[in-house]
Amino acid sequence: MSEVKVNKVSPRSGTGLQLGDSGDTITIPSGATLANSGTATGFAAIDWQATVVTGATHTASANQGIWINTTSNACNLTLPSSPSVGDQLIFSDFLRTWGSNAVTLTLNGSKFQGNTSPAPVYDTAGETVHIVYSGSTQGWIPINDGAVALETPQTYSIDFLVVAGGGGGGGCDHGGGGGAGGFRTSTQSGFGAGTNTVTVAVGNGGAGGTGSTPSRGVNGSDSSISGTGITTITSTGGGGGGGNLSSSEINGSNGGSGGGGAGISGTGNGSGGSGNTPSTSPSQGNNGGNGNYTAGSPNYPTGGGGGAGAVGGAAVGSAAGNGGNGTASSITGSSVTYAGGGGGSIYTSGTQGTGGTGGGGAGKYNATGTAGTANTGGGGGGASGVGGSNSVGGAGGSGVVILSMPDADYSTNVTGSPTVATNAGGTGKTVLTFTGSGSYTT
Repeated sequence: MSEVKVNKVSPRSGTGLQLGDSGDTITIPSGATLANSGTATGFAAIDWQATVVTGATHTASANQGIWINTTSNACNLTLPSSPSVGDQLIFSDFLRTWGSNAVTLTLNGSKFQGNTSPAPVYDTAGETVHIVYSGSTQGWIPINDGAVALETPQTYSIDFLVVAGGGGGGGCDHGGGGGAGGFRTSTQSGFGAGTNTVTVAVGNGGAGGTGSTPSRGVNGSDSSISGTGITTITSTGGGGGGGNLSSSEINGSNGGSGGGGAGISGTGNGSGGSGNTPSTSPSQGNNGGNGNYTAGSPNYPTGGGGGAGAVGGAAVGSAAGNGGNGTASSITGSSVTYAGGGGGSIYTSGTQGTGGTGGGGAGKYNATGTAGTANTGGGGGGASGVGGSNSVGGAGGSGVVILSMPDADYSTNVTGSPTVATNAGGTGKTVLTFTGSGSYTT
């Protein structure tokens, strides 16, 4: 083996100097030190910085090792711009304070684990993170300490429809229509894998008023969604329709939508109940219609229950009020109308009130009022007749709670046996339809 001993090797011309040819092995013998007083490129070695970072911001260069002390403040660490494949960066918690003041990365135009947002946050005391740039597709990837964690967790939104149980129609000679259950929608963001549990409660429809006490229909039950990190949405059960057994029962009850009013001799007309009670914005329902009791008249028409989309009709002349129409929703992938009010009733001759679109029941004479349709929150129809079983109001329809989210984000973690439809209506959404209580965990 030939040996050349010199103190300095310089290029014969220009500024470039090459050691060996492609395929050659250049060996640094044991015990020798290769000192870098300039800039070395193409090496994977980490250049640990002598200065500890204590500021609120710091910009890193490729292949650096950085101590970060967040005792006094959190730190925003900007990653190198225009990195090359194989570039590395190690940053370490100098005094085990990242649990109190975290280190947040600014990606500086690159991806991190394949994502551009949100900004990665390291907030574990004593953590050391080693990341390597893999190229433009996935960007920086942790290979130590954070290698398992997805530091850029992707969040998604869930659409909600919450419909309460409808109110029962009134009874005992002439009863008003039941009000529809409250209708509320919500779109909430920030859901991520394993981070939230949505608890679902679905309200029942209220019973119809009887041919004796109580003659006023029973309010429907509330439906709701709730959970940690979730804005609670509660839809109020529909108000029961008024009955004419006593003056205390002739008015329709307040609720998501109000029940229709009835009337009584010597007292006069019953008022429709107020909808949107308690108040929400936007409104969850409408008022019921007033009754029209006329002394000596054989008709005694009653008001229709309010619906999510319209007020209940008032009784006029020899016609009972119709139930207010409901509101359509396409959360399932097709348009479906929910929360129609129940129709009012009229004694003997005259026109019975029709149920509002969205499951409202029709008023009846000498028969039980038509029940609201199940899982629509429709109000029950009122009933007129000569007491007893001939004048029992229709029951309100039960409510429903529906969740819709992107197919790719659906976790399958459900309780309560909701109906599950993927790519519902070709929308690319998974739709969960709860007709009873249950839960969904993201």
